[in-house]
Amino acid sequence: MQETPLDIQLKTLPESPGVYQFYDKNDVILYVGKAKNLKKRVTSYFVKNHEYGKTRVLVRKISSIKHVVVPTETDALLLENNLIKKFKPRYNVLLKDDKTYPWICIKNERFPRVFPTRKVIRDGSEYYGPYTSMKTIRTLLDLIKGLYSLRTCNYDLSAAKVENGKYKVCLEYHLGNCKGPCEGLQSQQSYDEQIAAIREIIKGNFKDSLQQFREQMKAYAAEMKFEDAQRIKEKIEVLENYQVKSTVVNPKISNVDVFSIISDEGYGYVNFLQLSFGSIIRAHTVEMKKKLDESDKELLELAVTEIRNLFHSRSKEIYVPFKINVGEDVKVTVPKLGDKKRLVELSERNARFYKQERFKQIKITDPDRHTNRIMAQMKSDLRLSREPRHIECFDNSNIQGTNPVAACVVFKDGKPSKKDYRKFNIKTVDGPDDFASMEEVVHRRYRRLLEEGEELPQLIVIDGGKGQLSSALKSLDLLGLRGKIAIIGIAKRLEEIYYPDDPVPMYLDKRSETLKIIQQLRNEAHRFGITFHRNKRSKSAIGSELENIDGIGKKTAEELYRNFKSVKRIKEASLESLTEVVGASKAAKIYKALH
Repeated sequence: MQETPLDIQLKTLPESPGVYQFYDKNDVILYVGKAKNLKKRVTSYFVKNHEYGKTRVLVRKISSIKHVVVPTETDALLLENNLIKKFKPRYNVLLKDDKTYPWICIKNERFPRVFPTRKVIRDGSEYYGPYTSMKTIRTLLDLIKGLYSLRTCNYDLSAAKVENGKYKVCLEYHLGNCKGPCEGLQSQQSYDEQIAAIREIIKGNFKDSLQQFREQMKAYAAEMKFEDAQRIKEKIEVLENYQVKSTVVNPKISNVDVFSIISDEGYGYVNFLQLSFGSIIRAHTVEMKKKLDESDKELLELAVTEIRNLFHSRSKEIYVPFKINVGEDVKVTVPKLGDKKRLVELSERNARFYKQERFKQIKITDPDRHTNRIMAQMKSDLRLSREPRHIECFDNSNIQGTNPVAACVVFKDGKPSKKDYRKFNIKTVDGPDDFASMEEVVHRRYRRLLEEGEELPQLIVIDGGKGQLSSALKSLDLLGLRGKIAIIGIAKRLEEIYYPDDPVPMYLDKRSETLKIIQQLRNEAHRFGITFHRNKRSKSAIGSELENIDGIGKKTAEELYRNFKSVKRIKEASLESLTEVVGASKAAKIYKALH
């Protein structure tokens, strides 16, 4: 068999770090990836049996491969990131660009201004950020404005113009918000000292500013300038209050990035916290759509590289929940306990909250995506071969063996389909035998669906443990449906999930949406069954009470119940109302007996 150009390319790939690019027959780029060993990584696409459908489609489309060899894995990470941004391949996870994020600018000028901006101009000015929201910047700038007197005008305060008296102080000076550098009322050295302190505050270091203010307060107090001392004390309180809100655990933890990931079947949610001097100076969460069933490790490696580039992080250490490979220049720490561990847990909590908020938004704005995600999650959690778009749940109801009934509720796409609910009077079982009752109703339900050619469910849920599940399985065996419909039992005590032929139950996460839907099914079946049982008991009670009256039989009792709907209404009915239903003679007997 003649080798294809693709086979030859695979055989000649180097065993070095690098970046590979897959192209289709039209020379359109499909995917960009990084590798520690190009030959091993790229060859693995063509020798494995891929479970995930999109990966199989990708491999079928590959017509040619290009690669770039780089010296280290770090270089491979950065090059991969740049190529994904440049080409936006169809099968790559994409992250939001940073063009619209705001920054804090300390302008490159005499008596620098400090202000927010979305444009980064390379004129020697200092830029801090980007920040994830303008609200964070405003909070920080309000704090700075309350602590230091900075100019807000855009005058060119060159030494010559100030000396020549070109400018006059404005209202900001008279309000006490500016010390008047435009008229030479504040020295450049004094102003630059303020700017140096502001730089540290933006970085999260409050220590120097607090120390400086405390010394000023003591000096004013010693000189009996109590009003000035009180003004400085208020600034200290503002700064300490801000520091308390932003300090997480330990002021010794500085210049560190924290990352965590929470994921489901279709998306990953990566949270990023940047710490400086024990304070969170930046927090951001990104949503990443999976393209090729990427693992949490793959998503986190991509996100760490991208987010650090996005926010221009120069931290030499990162804390993560598990080991990842992000190059030799960054120390990767997986904390096991203490303050560092709590930081990773805080990051995970932020990612989880973000995920929950996104779910709520999607449920409103894109219900189809919400349904698809829930179905995919249930398929994965319950180890099913198909998504459970149609689920049916059975529950028995009897009190001391009287009036035994059963209920079947139906959920479609995770929501109740009440028109498909069914109730059953138990016909073949005497006494309170839940197992035999379950066997009867399951058999009756699916025999009828088969006879009528109706759609069968993908999943059956039995309210009960191993005993009820075994009884339901007997009926499926008789009908030849064993293996064609997935079936599970849910026990009430600890919410254990039982599978056929498996004595060990499965326990789902108590917060999982899969368990919540199963619980909703079980509760709805119980409610529907109890309502039916109560109505049946009520009919039975009024029937026996009426039948004890001379001249009143079963048919008359049923006629009364059909018209008045309840015992209470029959007792409250007037003689005329009763006469309209059963005639004057019987009505008189009933009215006299009930009153």
